[in-house]
Amino acid sequence: MKISKLKISLENKILVNINFNISSSLALVGQSGSGKSLTLKSLLGMLPSSMICELEFDGDFELRAGETLSFVPQNPFTALSPLTKIKKQFFIKEHKIKELFSMVGLGHDLLDRFPPELSGGQLQRVVIAMALDNKPKLLLLDEPTTALDPDTRVLILDMLKKLQKELGFKILFVTHDMNSARSLCEDICVIKNGKIVETGNILQVLQNPTQTYTKILIDANFANRGFRV
Repeated sequence: MKISKLKISLENKILVNINFNISSSLALVGQSGSGKSLTLKSLLGMLPSSMICELEFDGDFELRAGETLSFVPQNPFTALSPLTKIKKQFFIKEHKIKELFSMVGLGHDLLDRFPPELSGGQLQRVVIAMALDNKPKLLLLDEPTTALDPDTRVLILDMLKKLQKELGFKILFVTHDMNSARSLCEDICVIKNGKIVETGNILQVLQNPTQTYTKILIDANFANRGFRV
């Protein structure tokens, strides 16, 4: 699938002007304010009315949030009511929820608990289960592992890779974390000030970045962590 043009403007000022292709899994990486969140919101149809969005899409499905598109937020509490039992937050029958829970590695006993009784990793799996209910063609991920500890982060990323292989959806992973992007995605687009400055196979870009901005992002992510790209 290809976004051949995505242009977002506000009061005649262009905020985002990009194009990209998602063959399987794509990481959209950049600093805060680079245009990552605006890109996600435009695909979900969540931009404020004051912004003008031009979007040209070439794929074998239409972009429809809640149907062909599903979204996993950074903070699962934004998608869950803390005062409602987990099973009551799904709008499907309980046997279907159990099937989804099995897919994401959650025990069925959690259905009768409230969100504050679950760990961050468990809550994120609940939200991923919700996102998979409509069998999406494209899964949009907004830094879903940022608040997790390193071990849980690895488990969630591995689970997403496994689910993608089983269910066949594409992934657009918005993040500033190069290491998580490397773990999950095949390709990368580096965005700066609303424009793509570098793109390609993620391992090749990490090993041989051509842009100074990309090098800065890589250094900020991997310096003093003992990682090798």
